[in-house]
Amino acid sequence: MIPPRISPRISFDAEKLLFLALSFSVILVTFSDGPHVAVEQSSNNSNPTTIPVNLGVVLDLETWMGQMGLSCINMSLSDFYSSNPSYKTRLVLNVRDSKRDEVAAAAAALDLIKNKQVQGIIGPQDSVQADFLIHLGNKFHVPIMSFSATSPSLSSIRSPYFIRATQNDSSQVKAISAVVQAFGWKEAVLVYVDNNLGEGIITSLTNALEEVGTGVPYRSLISPLATEDQILQELYKLMTMQMRVFIVHMLPTLSSRLFAKAKKVGMMSEGYVWILTNGITDLLSSVDSSILASSMQGVLGIKTYVPYTPNLDNFMVRWKMKFQRDNPSIHNPKLNIFGYWAYDAARAMAMAIEEMGATNFTYHKLNASIDAIDFDTIGVSQNGQKLLQKIGNVTFTGLTGNFRLIDGQLEPTLFQIVNINGNAARGIGFWTLENGLLRDLYSFNTSKYSTSKSNLGSILWPGDSTSVPKGWEIPTNGKRLKILVPMNYSFPEFVTVTQDLSTNTFQVSGYCIDTFQAVIEKLPYAVAYDLIPFTFTDGSTYNDMIDQVFYQNYDAVVGDTTITANRSLYVDFTLPYTESGVAMVVPYKDSKSKNAWVFLKPLTWDLWLTTGCFFVFIALVVWILEHRINEEFKGSVAHQIGTSFWFSFSIMVFSQRERISSNLTRFVVIVWFFLVLILTQSYTASLSSILVVQNLQPSVADVDQLLKSGEKVGYQHGSFIYGILKQMKFADSRLICFHSPEECDALLSKGSAKGGIAAAFDEVPYIKLVLSQYCNRYTMMPTLKTAGFGFIFPKGSPLVPDISRAILNVTEGPKMMEIENKWFPSKSNCLNSTNSVSSNSLDLDSFWGLFSIVGAAAVLALSISMVMIINRSWHEVTSSSSSLWEKIAGLGRRFYQRNFNSHTLRERRGRNMDDGGNEIAAVETSENTNFPLSPSRDFSQNRDDIDNEQGTPSARHLCEGSSLASEARVCC
Repeated sequence: MIPPRISPRISFDAEKLLFLALSFSVILVTFSDGPHVAVEQSSNNSNPTTIPVNLGVVLDLETWMGQMGLSCINMSLSDFYSSNPSYKTRLVLNVRDSKRDEVAAAAAALDLIKNKQVQGIIGPQDSVQADFLIHLGNKFHVPIMSFSATSPSLSSIRSPYFIRATQNDSSQVKAISAVVQAFGWKEAVLVYVDNNLGEGIITSLTNALEEVGTGVPYRSLISPLATEDQILQELYKLMTMQMRVFIVHMLPTLSSRLFAKAKKVGMMSEGYVWILTNGITDLLSSVDSSILASSMQGVLGIKTYVPYTPNLDNFMVRWKMKFQRDNPSIHNPKLNIFGYWAYDAARAMAMAIEEMGATNFTYHKLNASIDAIDFDTIGVSQNGQKLLQKIGNVTFTGLTGNFRLIDGQLEPTLFQIVNINGNAARGIGFWTLENGLLRDLYSFNTSKYSTSKSNLGSILWPGDSTSVPKGWEIPTNGKRLKILVPMNYSFPEFVTVTQDLSTNTFQVSGYCIDTFQAVIEKLPYAVAYDLIPFTFTDGSTYNDMIDQVFYQNYDAVVGDTTITANRSLYVDFTLPYTESGVAMVVPYKDSKSKNAWVFLKPLTWDLWLTTGCFFVFIALVVWILEHRINEEFKGSVAHQIGTSFWFSFSIMVFSQRERISSNLTRFVVIVWFFLVLILTQSYTASLSSILVVQNLQPSVADVDQLLKSGEKVGYQHGSFIYGILKQMKFADSRLICFHSPEECDALLSKGSAKGGIAAAFDEVPYIKLVLSQYCNRYTMMPTLKTAGFGFIFPKGSPLVPDISRAILNVTEGPKMMEIENKWFPSKSNCLNSTNSVSSNSLDLDSFWGLFSIVGAAAVLALSISMVMIINRSWHEVTSSSSSLWEKIAGLGRRFYQRNFNSHTLRERRGRNMDDGGNEIAAVETSENTNFPLSPSRDFSQNRDDIDNEQGTPSARHLCEGSSLASEARVCC
């Protein structure tokens, strides 16, 4: 099936005229004398059984490219058939000279199709000629195979009978963008020839550069027939621009003239960057060596890489010998990559013809119209579609590597990055689609695409410089940057503009100006600028000032300009040099109102409950451990409970008076002391913080509260905050603007009910300036996030990245602190209001570890105490014949009874014995009287039990045996 014609159809009348012109040209080509005669060559067609197949060749035989290409085609067919003498087909070359003219090339092709019925055509030489021949190929179904037409506009999709046996120019754009990205250049100028060759690459190259963040603000078109003056005029225009990175795409003949003039005007000096496409670097051998040495030093280039092979080396030697033998007048011929592609293209055509076998290689005549000049009288090739398929399936190892066609054009290969130094181009690296920039072909990392300049070798830049050019510079023609500064009368600390009426000049100062000057000093180069005040008229805002940069009336804006998303659509911002965010300033609440239950707030309810339970628990533990050995914890039930709880709670203020006797009790009380100490100290600190916070609570909690209350709010005049408040649904009737910190203070002092405002919205730097003067009356509440203040430049300005890096150097050093202290000296004397004071109640999570330690210590002490009691009474209980319940009750009584074996009761009891070892009643005498006091409680209760337990005489016998009546009375 013959594919439809996709190329634009020529009208009927235009077809007639074109046919007449081509027919006339065919006559001239056929019968003219001189060097431009038709050439027919046979390719080893000595075998009478082989089938001759006509193949057309259309080249510029006056040029080196045409002569070299034709010789490579002849060698390719000769090598192909000599190595395979059994092949049934033989290509017969029918060569035509295109005479460097598009119409002549089309006429030559039409002659080959009409008179020779060629099955295919190799050529033409350049992209402009190919555009003409493609229409003929589509019309007559004749494949057109070019080894040198590289323009991307010659698409095989649009032209199904066009085969590109060479690299598409657009295949190198990724390599060019990788080099630009590696050195961080943000703008580049495209310099290209004004024809089909130049225009074909521009779209894809521009897109590739934009993908890596590099803009193309200007394109320089140079006519292929441009005069010297026209080239100079264009170069002078480029010199007046800031961009210093130029990407050149044209043929070597025009590029040699361009660089000679660039050298003359000083554009090959330090700071300039020139990058060549492979349309020049692949043909550097045809450039005069004197031009390379004098005018192209330091230029970078993208070159199609051809790996060295023994087969290639052998071909180069054989070709040079044959060419010099056939053309003795040409000395030192130089073969380039287009000769290799011509060799491979001819071989691919021969292989495809051979694959078709014994076919009737004729044209099919269509029904001709009455008009004798109709194109249909020529007919179409019967085998064109089949030949296209065979060529598309051909694969072999050619001179340049693997030969395989994808979508009608040669498979992309890798590129070499070269640097012109001396009389030749020196390789400094490679680029592949999978791995990006590589130092050499053996250092690639298959898992990462690299655009690092460290993967390239050393480079000699124009002007014999080894330092990387920054890619732009301020032109040295006296131009100075015109920078707008806002005349901010509301907050003069940021920008202050004063006018000297005598000299009609302006003096600009302020925090923003000092910061900008410090940043400019950090740049590695000088930037000349003039600060021009911008006066706000009625209704004008900061956006109106920024528009002046967008319309390119001014070069920058320096001042208190906030970075916003909407503004960034029209201009470029540097990194911020101030704090970010929008906040509202509100008054503090009236501190007269107090909370009667505020003392409960330091602790959460679960911590209060846990603390109370532990006070009861510790009281119980102390009583259990002390009541058997300590008389302080004996007496009535009420007395024992009161003493135990008094002891436990009095520890909180460390006022306990009861002495403890057991070491286990001391162990528990020490741990309890530690917990109570930490808890009381934390309570005191938290209560103090809460009382302070009560005095510093803001009158407004958040924006929602303001919206619901219906109170009025304020904003700075001319600020973008007005738009934000409108987005928050604040009505215009509730918005009041202020012009200075003093006016803001006056409105806040009045309050919304008295014609003032309840809160003022502004950016954080302004709010901090207000609080530095009125920090004891207002506080700041963060509201929205913004990027802070930044300097403004036009879109794509190369100054932006350098100034952003300089801002980081300034803000990270001591210089920024000096500037802040200069313009905001009072803020260090005020409370930092950016940190809102807050106090949360202490919860159980903060103390559960301490409570666990206290609980574990108490349980351990109780366990040890119970083991000691059971161990002391175990023999007596187990030796009894009582029931189990009675034994348990006995153990219980033992637990409740006092232990006179303890050292405390033994010492007390020893003090109540006479010299004979008999126990006597203790008598205490008052210091103020001679009357004896009441007997001690040591022996006033359960006397009989004690006597029975210790095996001593009863108190009554002691009393009866006493010789002292007074002692007897006391004792009895």
